[in-house]
Amino acid sequence: MSFYETLGRLEQYPYVQLWKEYTSDDVRRALSKDRLDEADLLALLSPAADPLLENIAQKAQQLTRAHFGHAMQLFTPMYLADFCVNHCTYCSFSSIYDFPRKKLSLDEVRREAENIAATGLRHILILTGESRKDNPVSYIKDCVEVLREYFSSISIEINPLATAEYQELLEAGVDGLTLYQEVYHQETYKELHVKGPKRNYRNRLDAPERGCQAGFRSVNIGALLGMHDWRQEAFLSAMHARYLQDRYPDCEISLSTPRFRPYLGEFNPECDVSDRSLVQIILAYRLFLPRSGITLSTREPAALRDHLIHLGITKMSAGVSTEVGGHTLEGGTPQFEISDSRSVQEITEMLYVNSFQPVFKDWDILVEPAPTPT
Repeated sequence: MSFYETLGRLEQYPYVQLWKEYTSDDVRRALSKDRLDEADLLALLSPAADPLLENIAQKAQQLTRAHFGHAMQLFTPMYLADFCVNHCTYCSFSSIYDFPRKKLSLDEVRREAENIAATGLRHILILTGESRKDNPVSYIKDCVEVLREYFSSISIEINPLATAEYQELLEAGVDGLTLYQEVYHQETYKELHVKGPKRNYRNRLDAPERGCQAGFRSVNIGALLGMHDWRQEAFLSAMHARYLQDRYPDCEISLSTPRFRPYLGEFNPECDVSDRSLVQIILAYRLFLPRSGITLSTREPAALRDHLIHLGITKMSAGVSTEVGGHTLEGGTPQFEISDSRSVQEITEMLYVNSFQPVFKDWDILVEPAPTPT
């Protein structure tokens, strides 16, 4: 069993017609329920929900406070390498772009770690381009060994791996996996991923489940909003998350809501996702998945992020660079442009002003020590 089988059924829905059929009564019915089904999620994402966003926001805020209190977990990404063999039309790391590629040495990893840890952060997300030759699992493990000295939680956002490889990284000290499908609509996926192993849609779709099977504490998924109809993409992302949550109750399943941002190339996304549409997505996620974390990145501008923290967000990035070694080195190529460049201290102060408790550490990696030679 795989979410791919469920997806096959969901892809048959006449979405264009469905969005027209839902009414305000359907939305209110969804608001009255404790556990929502597919039809309720569709209603919350439909145009009929737009006039009721204030009502939906009130319930979303209640659910968030009930499950997460006023805590806001903070993290930052660390880019280890930008070598990549894929040609993805929306990414600066695409293999077609000619720029000096970088890969951090272990000494450089340590300097990055020291710089980030000095801000107080203890949660980190490490990223690479997709190249098994340049960024093998063995390299990731070596980096994790260094990073364990500085961080209590280490997540990865790298190319999809086999279950056994995820287990290797789990044993090394990785406890979380982030992996975006980018776009769930299969025809659009083929168009956007021109060359490279990332063209294998099924391999990527099944990777989060392999992470759950490997035993990761947390798995974070999502779609890059704008690549296809945002209502359909949000619906399929949430259904994927519900599938994983139901099958792997011991794993924390969370969602991210990244919108397309400018990058090295000139690709323009198919669908515009307005701020109001982003709000509707976040609210629908919260009502459909009340126990799931929702992450908001620095792709969004500061003023909008300050507003959205009240509507269901539980995790934010801060002090972000999307360049390899961007915290201590100069001259890198960013994967995409960020909108919110505030430091960890500035984000922390904003959270306090809004009566939130920033969380720098809520987890400790427990790795069995190596056996003593006899």
